Amino acid sequence: MDISIEDSYPGRMREQYLLENYDRYPLMVESGQGCYLTAADGRRYLDMISGLGVNAFGYSHPRITQALVKQAARCVHTSNLVFHRHQGMLAERLCHISGLDRAFFSNSGTEAMEAALKAVRSRAHPAPVRLVALRGSFHGRTLGSLAVTGQAELQRRFEPFGVEVVFIPPNDYGGLREAVDEQTAAVVLEPVLGEGGIYPLDAGFLEEARALANRTGAWLVVDETQCGLGRTGKYFAYQWALIRPDIVVTAKPLAAGLPLGATLFTREAARFLPPHSHGTTFGGGPLACRVALEFLALLDETLPQICELSNQFRARLEGLRERHAVIREIRSKGLMYGIQLSCPGRPFAGAALERGLLINCTQETVLRMLPPYIIQAREMDQVVEILDEVLP
Repeated sequence: MDISIEDSYPGRMREQYLLENYDRYPLMVESGQGCYLTAADGRRYLDMISGLGVNAFGYSHPRITQALVKQAARCVHTSNLVFHRHQGMLAERLCHISGLDRAFFSNSGTEAMEAALKAVRSRAHPAPVRLVALRGSFHGRTLGSLAVTGQAELQRRFEPFGVEVVFIPPNDYGGLREAVDEQTAAVVLEPVLGEGGIYPLDAGFLEEARALANRTGAWLVVDETQCGLGRTGKYFAYQWALIRPDIVVTAKPLAAGLPLGATLFTREAARFLPPHSHGTTFGGGPLACRVALEFLALLDETLPQICELSNQFRARLEGLRERHAVIREIRSKGLMYGIQLSCPGRPFAGAALERGLLINCTQETVLRMLPPYIIQAREMDQVVEILDEVLP
């Protein structure tokens, strides 16, 4: 199948007006329903990336759509000079499910991380800030969040960042103990490294990070932008370790496709972003918050089934691994899957797309999948059937 983006998107517009910073697939999308996207030519594609983890309940979910339309007819935006009912309700809900005390709303995961890092900086001021983070991690693309992203190729063009960060390998207990001391302002980590290739942290490693932070006076900042809000089978992935972070960052699926991020603070951590020290124009508007409340209501109903769905899909992928020597390992946590290959994975992702399956390749050799929470056996079987065709 010869797919050309020029067939459905005028090349002149793309070349003249868009900043060409994305390595896009040659696919022009017109609509989405459930787990599937429909292209301009009418062909359907099974989306196993869920809009990069955003569309956790798939496309055009009737309850999400109804909440969006009804609220849009009432009020889309207010400034944060006034109250609206949905923001406080959402803050209360997020604090309840996370075990933290205060919420700040922004527009994205990277902005939510910026709020966390500003609180860390405020607490340490005027002393220099020293952080501990993980190699292979990804926390965003603003200068602050990029500083704690453990991928040198993403950082190189924008250094220096004005902050000292010690990077250690995931699940390196010895490295963690050596890195965290009384000079450490915060330990920043993803409970499951997503962009880094789907590497779950051990519960023991998370517990050790919490204990070391307690011992040294550092904060534990947990980035749940990709692995949070039900993706691993709990509301937040750190809850598998029975710990309480000082700050939690979340975003992607929160408003089911509308831009919304949240930074959650303990009462003590919240003191370091006092009035007028931080803000946002669009974050926490009535439309996004109302849809987020509907998302969380759906999540309450769905959460008990996520681990079972995860196990069903993992079993099918293990069968795939037995049939294809190119698969070295399958890593997963909940509905997060990384298929580690022994060679570059992008050609296989392209071949899968030609057969109607949307996945992506990260870290050059990992096929990543973030299925929607509504995935069923028929979609799992379709994924395996297509990957059986494209993998050697």
